[in-house]
Amino acid sequence: MSSYRLLVSIVPHDKGEKLTRAAMESGCRGGTVLMGRGLAKSNFMAVLGLGESTKDIIMMIVDEEVLQPVKNAIIAATSHEKKNFGELFCTDVDAVMKGGNFSEGEENMSGNANELITVIVNRGYADDAMAAARRAGAGGGTVVNARGTAKETDERFFGMHIVPEKEMLLIVVDASKKQAVLDSIRNLSCLSQPGSGIAFCSPADEFTLLGKK
Repeated sequence: MSSYRLLVSIVPHDKGEKLTRAAMESGCRGGTVLMGRGLAKSNFMAVLGLGESTKDIIMMIVDEEVLQPVKNAIIAATSHEKKNFGELFCTDVDAVMKGGNFSEGEENMSGNANELITVIVNRGYADDAMAAARRAGAGGGTVVNARGTAKETDERFFGMHIVPEKEMLLIVVDASKKQAVLDSIRNLSCLSQPGSGIAFCSPADEFTLLGKK
């Protein structure tokens, strides 16, 4: 199995930094924050326009050996929040690329026909990553705007951390093309430096194209 897991937290907006700070103090190297929208828990509340809220979605690639301490730190950091404050879960990752270097797990042992490749880069480089993926046989992709998480060593401006804006590119590819797509992306100059970006793969179960057949 891979030595990495994808840890996902969903909490109220502006609470994501609290989680990432606790996670990084326990061995996580950083993460990416997306903005989401929580929906009402009943149709009645939705009709009244009640129950919606903005959310922080925090995605962190965590070494398997520190996964439990990181989870425990996040749980402890939110233990005084209100009931049903947020959600925390993890999923498998079968390949990780950081600074142009791969860390791989088992080869698609589940027999999935498709893989989800997630590429996180500084804003402005997602199109370059998509162009590289297409050259290796990928189709289209989806870009989500996000932000990085600050560390104590990051630069500061007027006493505030400078948190870089990010783009997250999601591409579903045939499993047979996964390695070629990753190899093409890893050669991009924008991903050659440590901290410049990360890519990882997860099995895509029961992939279906929607719309007319």
